Amino acid sequence: MAALMIQGCGSDVGKSVLVAGLCRLFANRGLRVRPFKPQNMSNNAAVTADGGEIGRAQALQAIACRVPPSVHMNPVLLKPQSDVGAQLIVRGRMEGTWKAAAYQDRKAGLLDVVVESYRHLAAEADLVLVEGAGSPAETNLRAGDIANMGFARAAGVPVVLVGDIDRGHVIAALVGAHAVLDEPDRAMIRGFLINKFRGDPTLFTDGRAEIVRRTGWADLGMAPWLADARALPAEDAVVLDRREKGAGRVRIVVPMLSRIANFDDFDPLPAEPDVDFAYVPPGRPLPGDADLVILPGTKATLADLAFLRAQGWDVDLAAHVRRGGRVLGICGGFQMLGRTIADPDGVEGLPGEAAGLGLLDLETVLTGDKVLRPTRGRLVSGAAFEGYEIHVGRTTGPALARPVLVREDGAGEGAVSADGRIAGAYVHGLFNHGAARAALLSELGVASDGVDQAARVDAALDRIAEALADSFDIPALAAIAGLEAA
Repeated sequence: MAALMIQGCGSDVGKSVLVAGLCRLFANRGLRVRPFKPQNMSNNAAVTADGGEIGRAQALQAIACRVPPSVHMNPVLLKPQSDVGAQLIVRGRMEGTWKAAAYQDRKAGLLDVVVESYRHLAAEADLVLVEGAGSPAETNLRAGDIANMGFARAAGVPVVLVGDIDRGHVIAALVGAHAVLDEPDRAMIRGFLINKFRGDPTLFTDGRAEIVRRTGWADLGMAPWLADARALPAEDAVVLDRREKGAGRVRIVVPMLSRIANFDDFDPLPAEPDVDFAYVPPGRPLPGDADLVILPGTKATLADLAFLRAQGWDVDLAAHVRRGGRVLGICGGFQMLGRTIADPDGVEGLPGEAAGLGLLDLETVLTGDKVLRPTRGRLVSGAAFEGYEIHVGRTTGPALARPVLVREDGAGEGAVSADGRIAGAYVHGLFNHGAARAALLSELGVASDGVDQAARVDAALDRIAEALADSFDIPALAAIAGLEAA
């Protein structure tokens, strides 16, 4: 079994996309490839085939490998609930909420779990491609590390370091990492990659040579700006303001809640020719000409309900409804549409209760048993859908008598108002399938292109793999990983 770890000079340098592209590249060459990330921090999660949850990036990388996602691909997941605390998921299951400082003491004890999951994947693969988190140059976090060099050294996996030239100072980032790492960690790095280059690559030939001269690391290639990465689900909400599209006859907006989760729900909408889609950042009002406002999922429903009100979005939403606009709530957004939300045990933060937006006659109590399951069925209008649920909380009330979805077992899901303009459900992924998206958009008076999002993602992965094959020294990467041939 061969393995290679892709670490970066920081967050958002493109590690997830590069690993996904390399997964598809090697899978296309007939290898059994598995993705792995020891520790992830993201509120954009996916439900796995073995009944747990992992970071969305590892689910995407599993798709790139053409295998079902597994909890072993991301054995430790942190889902931020506040600026100082996060829900801890270990092998797909919730293990409570931890403050950041306390987790630093806890994480060292998870190294055995991480390595065991890695060994599990390695036993069924020809190649494991590992993604680091943040940067190994954050030496203040090195003690007890399980995400970068702590894992690499424990598992004996060679490392390639990625620098992002689009953000600038890439020479300083790579050379600086070399300078601050201690010698045993530095020895794990076999080479470097440059990512997100725009323009004529020959203009950076001297820069690449300078990095080699100062570090002694092998230059393994430079990837261009990969426009196809826009078709892939993002893991970090920091990129959401880059995912809007201004065109189309129907305007759909999503307020950017502070703990917005599973926002790849909306990735298919900007691709629709008749849809003008945008996220609304904090500090801006919901636009008065919106046709549909979607309240997204959130990792902290009560906290984000208060955040929504602090932005004045509750007032904007009430005006939108008075004007005849439509509202759709998904997961936490669905809970907000009801009359009350209670968290008596502090599952998502401090215990508490708050009045909801009062748009549906529902009540929600957040409970500690998390629902994690794939869901399929049909819209009440008849179109088939396929998605997943990932939530705490039980919702009750008269509005449930008018479900918006019907599961394949015949049970109703969600609720819709008598006039059909307010709707909500726990199911994520409603826009991914062409037929369901077409039915939902038809209610707004526009046609859909009917393309399944999975087909768009799959085609983008193939194009990214081809671009990396042209840009990287694939034989050298394969040799570092321990593959005899690539």
